Amino acid sequence: MKLVHKFGALTLPLLLAACGGGSDSAGPAAVSDAARPVIPAPLTYPSARDIAYGINGHNNTGAYALSSPALQRSQLRDLNVKMYRIEVRDAPGARTLANVARTMAASGITVYPVILLELNFAGESDAYSAAYSIARQIVAVQRYAYYEVTNELAAQCLVGWVDGVRSTDFDNTRFQIARGVVRGLIAGIKSLDPLGKIVIGGNTWMHYGFDVMLANGTQPDGTTGHPKVTWDVTAWHWYSEQGDITHACGGTGCYNVIGTLKSFGKPVWINEVGIRPSFPGTQQQAADYLSVNMLGALKSISTQYGITSLQVYELYDDPSGGEGPYGIMLNDGKTPKPAYSAFKSFVAAHPAP
Repeated sequence: MKLVHKFGALTLPLLLAACGGGSDSAGPAAVSDAARPVIPAPLTYPSARDIAYGINGHNNTGAYALSSPALQRSQLRDLNVKMYRIEVRDAPGARTLANVARTMAASGITVYPVILLELNFAGESDAYSAAYSIARQIVAVQRYAYYEVTNELAAQCLVGWVDGVRSTDFDNTRFQIARGVVRGLIAGIKSLDPLGKIVIGGNTWMHYGFDVMLANGTQPDGTTGHPKVTWDVTAWHWYSEQGDITHACGGTGCYNVIGTLKSFGKPVWINEVGIRPSFPGTQQQAADYLSVNMLGALKSISTQYGITSLQVYELYDDPSGGEGPYGIMLNDGKTPKPAYSAFKSFVAAHPAP
């Protein structure tokens, strides 16, 4: 969701933005079954076919605040996509999100939250505690089949103009705080929803060194034996200027990004597939590129690399001053762009098995 330069840490910090996950270290005391509040069960349990295609939205901002959940539902039904990824930060946002989720569920569309948190904590312990609390506040409103923990945190931990493939590409202190956020969110979710599946927060470009350290219990200073993070789905983001995900080239060489993502042994969701506003061409050319060079290219390697979901970024353009015109519809919430028809046609031509 943040605009991240394909070669490293040049970011615009735009604040918009599952078998069990967690870590092997102790956190806040476990909550007994008797002490757990009664929380509405997940509204949908998507099948593999349902998971295959999705789209991103936002939580009551811009055109999403103008468009009703029912209208958004009709648009997703027209596209024939069944996954809707929306960010959430707090309990009020969780209540808004739950309303959208209920509306979508009536048509078999699964909403899943992306829980966002910043890195403005003194250390890993503080980050863990805050994240744990926020996760519980969000889950207490509504349980979901899937929860995504954070969004593009790796870019916030890079040490400069680096690729993000090596542990030394990341700042040690910021990585530890980020790890605390991730671990705390997972623990908070699991304390109220043990069956909820964890999607590790999507990163982008070649920044997979972040996830490698989480999985291995390592960190940028070279030390080992730190808490390991486990998850159920590996998420990633891929944009129009980034080229071939099997041969992405940066300052230190070329890398098979999707090959590393597959090595975690979990299903892979490319849950932001998007065209940059700076794409050098017409709207129709951008739509064709989305269909052929992005969705088509990713679909062609999906079996080989375990890609089980492609989710376009995003439904509506942001208004002036926001992220920019990433949407497949204008920011009036009702006018399709050529990318809308391109995505709809792609889904129809490539039905989920």
